[in-house]
Amino acid sequence: MRLPFRAKEKLIVGIDIGSHSVKVCQLERIEQGYSVLSLGSALLPEGAVDDGTLHDPDQVGEIISLLLKHLKIKDRKIGFSVSGYSVVVKKINLPAMDEQLLKEHILSEAEQYIPFDLNEVYLDFQDLQTNRDDMAKTSIILAAAKKEVIDPYLEMFKAINLLPVVVDVDGFALENAYEYNYLKNENIALIDIGAAKINVNIISREASIMARDIVVGSRELTDQLQYEFDLDPEEAEALKLGASAANDRQEMIEEIFHTRCVQWMEEIKKTINLYHATNRREPLTKLIISGGGSNIRGLTQFLEQKIGLPVERFNPFTKMIANPKTIDPEYLKQIGPEMAIAAGLAIRPSAI
Repeated sequence: MRLPFRAKEKLIVGIDIGSHSVKVCQLERIEQGYSVLSLGSALLPEGAVDDGTLHDPDQVGEIISLLLKHLKIKDRKIGFSVSGYSVVVKKINLPAMDEQLLKEHILSEAEQYIPFDLNEVYLDFQDLQTNRDDMAKTSIILAAAKKEVIDPYLEMFKAINLLPVVVDVDGFALENAYEYNYLKNENIALIDIGAAKINVNIISREASIMARDIVVGSRELTDQLQYEFDLDPEEAEALKLGASAANDRQEMIEEIFHTRCVQWMEEIKKTINLYHATNRREPLTKLIISGGGSNIRGLTQFLEQKIGLPVERFNPFTKMIANPKTIDPEYLKQIGPEMAIAAGLAIRPSAI
């Protein structure tokens, strides 16, 4: 008999490299589910990573090495994810066929779905197996990423003696973490708010229906607060998250937040409206937000008011256990939303 969770099964180390910081998560698979072994984050220099492109591999590699050393993580097999202009994710419908025929068909026809030269991308797909009730067609998720973006990451990890065994898409890594923590029969939008982008992944009927990257992020708020009040980046970040008092700047801060967050909301709403236009019988029931930007005070209430759906912050560790002697429970709860992608990567087994 095969148990759903095998004790001590080896998992990869999840590494989420954003434009603002790098997040690392290490889990262990146990009989009850997952145990959090180690996690942490480190800031990246401005411009080292931009829109998913690695511009300073030496410095980013050094920061990752130091972070792993600090967390006492010795495992070499890792997974990372990408997003941005260099990544294309499309859902297509094809006649149901066996895996080999499907692979051959996609490789021969992929150029009609992918706006890049196929020789310049890494290509993968997954059959969602929606051909139920003898339906003749099935839905396929097709993903492609430019080699010129992926290869520098692979070379950087090799230089610091790490072995990437999984290259994922941010939205799918987030979906992995969601599926472990929530009921799978809900129609929801996963919204990850990073420093330079917002990733929206709509899940319906236990599958990703629509994924989109919005090129705005919470760094815009930090930059504008820094400019308006002549602050250094750390002071502006603390003001943004409500960690320092607004005092007589409250009115100006609210105006800045409103202007920026309305822009985010409009872009998110476009994606939701597009989904509802083609899925009228499967309306969304809620939004689940994650990423560092989800920590902005008042954002949950703002989105609920403007979009008209319940909003909750995502903690990927809700159903996991951790040793309180090594990982402070309050820290785990606080950092959870920004660790969602790293946790989704860390769920993957290393035996690949």
